[in-house]
Amino acid sequence: MVENNQNPIDKSSQQNLSEAISKTPVRSKEKPVKKFFTSLLVFWAKHQTAISLAFLAFAILFPVFFNQQYFLSIGVNVMLYATLSVSLNLITGFMGITSLSHAAFLGIGAYTAAILSTRFGANFPVTFLAGAAMAGLFGLLLGLPSLRIKGRFLAIVTLGFGEIARMIELNWMSLTRGPQGIAGIPKVSLFGWIMNTPAQKYYVILVILVLVVLAVAAIMNSRVGRAISAIRDDDVAAAAMGINVFGYKLMVFTISAAFAGLAGAFYAHYMSFIDPNAFSFAQSILILSVTIFGGMASIAGSIFGALTLLALPELLRFLIDYRLIIYGFVLVIMMVFQPNGLLGGFNLKHIKQQALFRESQERSES
Repeated sequence: MVENNQNPIDKSSQQNLSEAISKTPVRSKEKPVKKFFTSLLVFWAKHQTAISLAFLAFAILFPVFFNQQYFLSIGVNVMLYATLSVSLNLITGFMGITSLSHAAFLGIGAYTAAILSTRFGANFPVTFLAGAAMAGLFGLLLGLPSLRIKGRFLAIVTLGFGEIARMIELNWMSLTRGPQGIAGIPKVSLFGWIMNTPAQKYYVILVILVLVVLAVAAIMNSRVGRAISAIRDDDVAAAAMGINVFGYKLMVFTISAAFAGLAGAFYAHYMSFIDPNAFSFAQSILILSVTIFGGMASIAGSIFGALTLLALPELLRFLIDYRLIIYGFVLVIMMVFQPNGLLGGFNLKHIKQQALFRESQERSES
C-alpha cells in the first residue's frame, strides 16, 4: 500500500524536477538581457536631469568639435526636425490625434516671416513671433470645426487642409509669388547682430528646440498634462470626470501649430529662400515618421528619432547605392521589435517610483 502510494508522487516530482531543469537554461539566457535593459531604464529614470544636461552640453559643444559647414548643416537639420517632431508629438503622441498638416503650419510660419521681412523690413524677433501667432491662428481655425471628428476622418481633414495651404502658396502670386518662391529673405539678426555663420545658425535653432522642449515638458507635467493624458486614454471617461475635452483638444492643437510656426520662421531666415515644394504632404509624412520612430508621447524620442532618421542617411552617404536599403531595413527591424518607437511606451516617472519603492523594501528587509 505504501509503495503504491509513493510511486505516483515520485513520478510527478521527477517530472516537475525535469521540467524545472529544462527551463533553467532558457531563464539564464533571458535574464541577463532583461536585467541589462531594466537597469538601463532605471538608471535613466533616476538620473534623467543629469542625462538631459549631458546631452545639452554635447549639443552646445558640437560646433566646437565639428566646425565644418557640412556637419553643422546636418546638426541644424536634426534640430529643426526635432523641434517639429516635439511639437507634433504634443498633439499626436500625448493627445492621440493624428495630424497630417504639420507641414502646412511650417509653411504658414515660413511665409509669414518671409513676407514681413522682405516687404515690410521686420526684424527676426517680430517675424519669429508673427510666424508662431499666424500658424497658431490657423490651427485654431482648423480645430474649431474639425476636432469634434475622431479617428481617420480627422486625419483626412488635416490632410485636406495641408493640400489647401500648399495650393494657396502655389497659386496666390501676388502674396507668395507662387512657384517662383520668395528670395532674398534676410538672415537671422538680433539687435543689429547678423548671424550668418553656420555655427551661429546652429545655436539659434538649438535655443528654439530647448524652448519648445521646456514648454511641452511644462505642459505635460502640469494639471493640463494630466487632463491631456486622460483624454488620450479615454475621452468619454475624461468628459464624465468634468474635463472639457473639446477645449483641451483645441488648445493643444493651437499650441502645436504655433510651435511649428516658430520652426517655419527660422527655416525661412535660415534658407533665405522658400517655395511651396518645401511644405508638401511628403514633408508632413517625414515629420510624422520621425515622431513615430522616435516614440509616441516621448520628448526624448522625438529628438532621438530626428537624430536617427536625419543623420543616418548622411552617415551612409558613402554607401550611396545601398544606403536607402539599409535605411529601410533599420525601419522595418525597428517597427517589428519596438512598435511603440525608439523610446515610446516607457513611463520614466513610474519606473523611478517603482525603483525607489523596491530599494526602500530591500533596505527595510535588511
